[in-house]
Amino acid sequence: MALAILTVVVFALTAHTVVNALLLRRPPAGSRPSDDRVAVLLPLRDEADRVEPCLRALLALRGAPRLLILDDGSTDGTADLVRSVLAPAGDRVTLLSGAPLPPGWLGKPHACQQLADAVSSPVDVLVFLDADVVLRPDALDAATAVLDATGVDLLSPYPRITTGSAGERLVQPLLQWSWLTFLPLRAVERSPRPSLAAAGGQFLLVRRAAYDRAGGHAAVRDKILEDIELARAVKRSGGRIALADGSDLATCRMYTSWREVVDGYSKSLWASFGSPFGAAAVVSLLLLLYVALPLTALAGSWWGLAGYLLGVAGRVVSARTTGGRAWPDALLHPVSVLLFAWLVARSYRRRGRVTWKGRPTWRP
Repeated sequence: MALAILTVVVFALTAHTVVNALLLRRPPAGSRPSDDRVAVLLPLRDEADRVEPCLRALLALRGAPRLLILDDGSTDGTADLVRSVLAPAGDRVTLLSGAPLPPGWLGKPHACQQLADAVSSPVDVLVFLDADVVLRPDALDAATAVLDATGVDLLSPYPRITTGSAGERLVQPLLQWSWLTFLPLRAVERSPRPSLAAAGGQFLLVRRAAYDRAGGHAAVRDKILEDIELARAVKRSGGRIALADGSDLATCRMYTSWREVVDGYSKSLWASFGSPFGAAAVVSLLLLLYVALPLTALAGSWWGLAGYLLGVAGRVVSARTTGGRAWPDALLHPVSVLLFAWLVARSYRRRGRVTWKGRPTWRP
């Protein structure tokens, strides 16, 4: 009976994944130009080895929008690379030098706030971008069209996450799978509850008025997950948010090795949960549904086999929806969940002791 109940729960979650896949906002065809409304803001810190594809994609953007880039104390020649690659853009590009990090701030929120403060000409939409994101030439037009169609104040068009190493392929797809499986997307848009929020800082659009009303990045100055916290701040100030499928608009390879995956998640996973107790409860449930239940199939349980296949089906739906790789990676879903549990535990163990690019990642 217990195995049957667990299998029904996995079925319900996979069905929810399918529903969300059908409801996920997608860019319309034939979007109108957005260059007069948009400023693209790109914070950089020691990104010389990876930012060039992003910069060249910015050069190719349709409509030639304004580009503001902040070099946040890089020591690897990032600023020189920006000047070299973006020279053809002329006065469309503003390259800023980051100010010293004030007390109480983490690095990325401070960089983003400086960029927003530097937008002098009237614009309707701020587009925050990460250095590992490569935009399609019409990406801004399509994304602002979704922003207008939904009427929301903050939009997160999730890019297609690309992977290379085996570790990336096992862990990275859980990003999209998790919010498609557990997050009610339409409720995220309609509910005023700040706790019901999600966002990805890799590619994020926010209306300037809503950003200022929410307090900007100053309101999330000490948050390691500043993207999600900014979405919550927008909700707290009366705004609305939404997620969208950005897999046809942008690609992003967040990490390029298993070592980078471990370091990246160790700095931030702990902040995804309200408390260690909440983290333990969520991780225990995931292990029960997607690891322990499938393991009973090895002992001949048909319920266990059904639970395993349903979990794999959810991963396949997620991959097909967000432009990811479905096969054979989805077959290793229990291994992915097991690795995720280990990363959560490691993140909590190392909280307060992890640095990122020479800076602390936690303000107690």
